[in-house]
Amino acid sequence: MIVRRFARDWFAGYAPAGFISGTEEMEILDPGGKILRFAWESVKWVCYVRDLPGGATASDPNPERLLHKRFTVRPRAAGLWLRIGLTDGDELEGLAANDRGLIDGAGLLLTPPDQRSNTQRVYVPRSAIATLEVVSLIGAGKRGRREPQPELFPEDSDS
Repeated sequence: MIVRRFARDWFAGYAPAGFISGTEEMEILDPGGKILRFAWESVKWVCYVRDLPGGATASDPNPERLLHKRFTVRPRAAGLWLRIGLTDGDELEGLAANDRGLIDGAGLLLTPPDQRSNTQRVYVPRSAIATLEVVSLIGAGKRGRREPQPELFPEDSDS
């Protein structure tokens, strides 16, 4: 994962599965084995990435390779299409699950617009969100009871 801070610096590392648990700070283990701690107020977002940047340095401006921060067309996956304004003026769009995590979670977990990039998911802590707009609700299709199909060759009642 890559932790991007508002100070524009970033850190790569590994975090335990339950790192988003209402604590005041998050911990990651960097590739060198050092434990790093960040106050949530300083975290802009946390990106779950396919590959950690191997030879990248702290001067690399985009280790997340999050090139597209907005959808160019309507997403096809189900969920809530959200537009988030961050406290530093940056803007990010993504798909979120339509569940209680939107209301009582410590932040929002989004699927970014470009699913072919290095970033698979983006976690934005609540302290980083200035504005939140629901652009659209994208349905998962109709489920449940279906209308019965008409018979193609109904039996004649005359015969």
